[in-house]
Order: sequence, then structure tokens, then C-alpha cells
Amino acid sequence: MTKISGSDAMFQVLYDWGIDHIYGFPGGSFDSTMNAIHNWRNKIKFIEVRHEEAGALAASAEYKISGKVGVCFGSAGPGAVHLMNGLYDAKYDKTPMVAIVANVPTSRQDIDFFQAFDEKPWFDPVAVWNHQAKTAESIPVLMDEAIRQAYQRKGPAVLILPKDFGWDKIEDNFRNNAAAHKVVPNFPAPRKEQVDKALELIKNAENPIVYFGHGAEDASAELKEFSDKFKMPLVSSVLGKGIVEDEFPAYMGSIGRVGAKPSNDIQTHADLVVWVGNNSPFSVFFFNPKAKVIQIDINSERLGKRHAVTVPMLADAKKTLRALIEAGESRSESPLYKAALADRENWEAWLESFNDSDEIPMRVEPIFDVINKKAADDAVFAVDVGNVNINFDRLMHLHGDQKWTTSGLYATMGYGAPASLAAATIYPNREVWNLAGDGGFAMMNQELLTQARYNMHVINVVFTNETLGYIEAEQVDESHQPLSGVKLPDNDWAMSAEGMNVKGFTVRNKKEFEDAVTAAQKMEGPVLIDCKITHDMPYSTELNTLDDPAFVAKYDAQALKPFSYFAGKYGVEADAASGASEHTEAEPVEAEEDASSGASRH
Repeated sequence: MTKISGSDAMFQVLYDWGIDHIYGFPGGSFDSTMNAIHNWRNKIKFIEVRHEEAGALAASAEYKISGKVGVCFGSAGPGAVHLMNGLYDAKYDKTPMVAIVANVPTSRQDIDFFQAFDEKPWFDPVAVWNHQAKTAESIPVLMDEAIRQAYQRKGPAVLILPKDFGWDKIEDNFRNNAAAHKVVPNFPAPRKEQVDKALELIKNAENPIVYFGHGAEDASAELKEFSDKFKMPLVSSVLGKGIVEDEFPAYMGSIGRVGAKPSNDIQTHADLVVWVGNNSPFSVFFFNPKAKVIQIDINSERLGKRHAVTVPMLADAKKTLRALIEAGESRSESPLYKAALADRENWEAWLESFNDSDEIPMRVEPIFDVINKKAADDAVFAVDVGNVNINFDRLMHLHGDQKWTTSGLYATMGYGAPASLAAATIYPNREVWNLAGDGGFAMMNQELLTQARYNMHVINVVFTNETLGYIEAEQVDESHQPLSGVKLPDNDWAMSAEGMNVKGFTVRNKKEFEDAVTAAQKMEGPVLIDCKITHDMPYSTELNTLDDPAFVAKYDAQALKPFSYFAGKYGVEADAASGASEHTEAEPVEAEEDASSGASRH
């Protein structure tokens, strides 16, 4: 029988699972697998990043935008350690990925050798599955297991590979079972008694709303139909953005500091929350603690985790919403529904009033107005962490087949550039945007070299305001402390880009930005646009004190109306606003005994 190296056998497994590229950075301890990468170069593309962290973040981003596991690697010692940040992003965002970690040859382990340390304990806390190969023959078996475990347990799997095993010859007789896992998920439908109980609550509620998250990603049509039939405003977690198009009139946006004013305005007034596929940790700060909750999820561990639950429904979001729609009676518009739509209309008009602002330094609204109008209908957006999250969430109107990704619960700065590598690799014929503040971009800007090397069509937009804006706002608005550690040096990012073989533009107004985008869209490779923006912070939905003239002046919010205006106009009961907010932590609420386990696909 034919013999092959342990590393070649591993790559056969990757190929059989449909993996056609891998991210990483070579090292001496990985030479045996680098040889396999060379052997498989016509079937599995090697994306050589400039830092292992970028490779791990790219692998994490891959599943978020494609639904397929991403694979990265690092050499022993520093290469292994550099992977850790991307692995934690995958762990927190429940993202399947596989990391191959090199180890020194078995004869050099445990004797204080060059770049050697005990790697397995290092990865135990982050990995859903973590094993070191003990024989060369076990390598393909372990890789097959790593991929299956990553998919099943929704997180990073780690395979540690001693260098000598990668060279050793083994029988070419392993056959994996990848084909058996190419099945369509079949999640449970709700029980009739649960549907009846939920509909009774919906019928008797005064001001019900829907709160959905990433677990409702396959239920866009049902969410909109549910909202229309039962006249419920829709609010989401940040990662729920894009499930329902931003133009849908009853979608108020996401809740919390990142989110919009209308969603934050209405959440404490709800007496019933239909909670769909959402496990955002910030949920403990939202809604009236006395509000009743119908929670729909496929993971029992999370039912009742963030709020006491009245009707837990361990079932698929799409099937459950459909069952409720078909069995329920239509509702008329509630006072809260009417007030919410009016509040949103006021908010949107206020945001749009800045679209053609000629302020210098420029505001962000003109930038997003251009992106909304010019980005391709199938564009993919890699969004870094910081104020760019706030601006993207509020100002980006996703439509068509557009996709987006960010570092959600882990929220690591520097995510945008690596995620753009994944997007451009998976979708080479689609337009990819990397949107980043100057703080986040400074952390991973070396990946412009990777974009240029592989001629990736990425439009990098850097929002330069010379501060860590998200942290600055926390220090000013929350802890009321002197600014400390947030200032950034001004940098000519366009010149930096040119030095890395990427075309660079510096823009200071809307026209210059629009011209730069037009030029970028006609180019094949990567482009960087450095936008010199205002130092002013985004509107604070945590403070949201429109009765304070100083607050109004700070945010140019003269045209905004407080929610009390809409509540009074449409008859929303004032005493319904006694719930918790993100700014003031709610008292812990005991979940009902039969609902103390919990759930969500995210």
C-alpha cells in the first residue's frame, strides 16, 4: 500500500472536508507541514499572513460569513501563543474553527528546548477540543475529529502536531466520514401547549415587542410577518443586524450603547418580550424586570439565563414563529407600537440631516451615505471594534445579499483587516470592505501586505480621529475620569498603505470620499481610504437626556424629540418605564424553576 507523510494525510482530510485554503505563518517546528502545504498547493491555497493572530482571526471570521469552518496554524512557542486572540474570538462568538499548532519533535519535548513549552494546558481553556498527536498514524484521525468537534460544539478545536510525526510515513488508508456530516439541520418544532400559552400572553399584552438575535438568522420572513400580524416592534442584539433589513419600518435597531435611540427608548416600556434566538449578555440590563417573556431557542442551557421566562419554547425560531403566526389572531396597533414607529421616523430623519454635512473635520454620516449608495448589493463588510461598531450599526442600511462580520462578544480590536482576508478569500468575486477606526487599524495594518500579495479586492476605510473613541466616551460619560491612554498620534495612513503596495487616498469631505470609492471600485487589488473625521463622539443612547440643553447642544440634537413626547402623544403608560437600562444595572431576577436552563444558536 502507498505510504504518505503524516502531514500529507492530514491535508487529505482537510481536502475531503471541502477546505480549500489555510491561514498561517511558517516556522521551523512546522517544516514538515509546510512541505505538505507545498505538495497540496494546487488544491489547498496557503494564505501567508504577516502575524499568526491575523490568521486565527481570519479563520474565526470565515464561519461567521460563510458557515464553513476556517483553518489556521502557528509554529511552536511564539507562533502558538500568537494564535490565542483569534481562538478566543471564536470561543466567545461560538464559531467553529480549527487551529493546527506545531510542537518541537517528540525527542526534544520536556527538556527545556528552543521555543518549546507544554502547549496542551495552554489551549485547554479556549478550545472545545484539544489534543496532541501521539503517533503519526493518529494525525488524520485526529484532524477528522477536530473538524467534527468544532462544528458540533461551536468553537475552536486545536490539534497539536509534533514536527517529527509530520514527516513520518504512514499507510495511506484513512477514510474520513465528512460526507455523512453534509446534512441539513432539523431543529425541533414547538409543542402545541407551548404555542397556546404563548398566544394567550400575546393576546392579553398591552405593549409587546420582539427581541431577536443571531439565532433567528433563518427566520427573517417570519419575523417581519410576525411583527405585521401582531403589531410588535422589532429590536435585536447587535449581531442580529441584517437579519431583518434596516429599511423595515417596525425594526427599531439593536439595543444598548451601540444601538439606536428608538430601540433603547421602547425596551423598558414593554410588558411582554418575545425573545428569539438571543443570548446577548447585555440583555440583563434591558427590559422591565416584571415583563413577561416568551423565549424561543434550540439550546435549553440558555432558557431563562438573561431574564425570568414565562413560556420557554425549546424549538426552532423559524418553525415556532410560523406556528404562532398561523394559530394566532391579529392584533391592532398598541400605543407602544405607534410611538415606536414615530420615534424611529424622527431618529432616521435626524441622522439623514447630516448626510451632506460639509463640516471639517468631516462627520461620519456623509461617509456611510456614500457607502450605502455605492457598495455592491453583495458586498461583504469586515467591521473592526470601537466607535465604528456604533456608526455601522446605526448608519449602514444593509440590503440585498450583503454580509457583515465583527468580533461580537469578545470584541477584539484589530478584527477588521484579518476578517477582510477571509472575506476576500472566500468570495474572490465580491466587493469586500474593511471598516476600522485608526486605533483598531493600527493593530493589524500589516495585513495590507497580505491583501496586496494576493491581489485582494478590499476597500479599507480608516476613520481617523486620533483617539480611542469608544474608550474615551466611557471615561467621560461613565467613570467621569480624566482622559487617560486614549490619544493616538496622527498618521498618514495613505502613505503607509503606499509603502505596502496598496493604493492610498486621504479624504476630508464627502466629495473626496465618493471620488476615492469610485476609483477603488474600478481597481482590482486593495485600496485604503483614510478619512479624517471629527473628534465628536456618537450620540449617547446610555445618557439620552434630551431635556438637558447641554446634552442637546453636545450632539446637535435639537431636532430629536424625547420618547416622553411620543409616549404622551400615543398614550403609552408612564409607569411602564420602571425597567432596567444598560446604564443602570438591574437587580438579578430569579428564573422560573422549569426555565432555569437556557438557549440560543449564538
